[in-house]
Amino acid sequence: MALFSKEQDRNARTETVPKVQPPMPPPAPSVAPVAATSPEKPVVRPAVATNSSSGAYLDSGAKISGKLSFEGPTRIDGQVDGEIYAKDSLTIGESAVVTAQIKAASIVVAGKISGDISATSRIEIRPSARVIGNLVAPVLVVHEGATFEGHCSMSPEARDERKVTMFPKEERLNQVAGQKQA
Repeated sequence: MALFSKEQDRNARTETVPKVQPPMPPPAPSVAPVAATSPEKPVVRPAVATNSSSGAYLDSGAKISGKLSFEGPTRIDGQVDGEIYAKDSLTIGESAVVTAQIKAASIVVAGKISGDISATSRIEIRPSARVIGNLVAPVLVVHEGATFEGHCSMSPEARDERKVTMFPKEERLNQVAGQKQA
């Protein structure tokens, strides 16, 4: 009986405890996807600023001051102070706070912007947006509930290049009448 002996039992099994390796941290994303969020399930993302051929993304934890220039489609959810130039579409997310002059092809605003906005294609101001500044774009869409304080021009042409001739009302009527008689 080997219960109380000092010798090891030669037939006894030795149990080995498997080594547990700590989990590896997930790799940093090369491109942060722009995902639609639903009010039921908020998406939590780390602060990331990325730029690639598929677009650029500035997350809500990022703060940038200076001149930003983007080649492809861009989404900004962070804080920006300065100037923003985008050759493609630019989306200002709901959590974004931007104090900047903005120039882009098309701009969708859902956050807060203080500064002038110029687009070659269109500007869309969503219901959650608050825009303080002047707008210049050929197409302007302002959703119900949005706040906009400033002036807007729906023609991107410079005012000096356009030539407009205005006649007083009586002269216009006389010219129209003269053209019909001829």
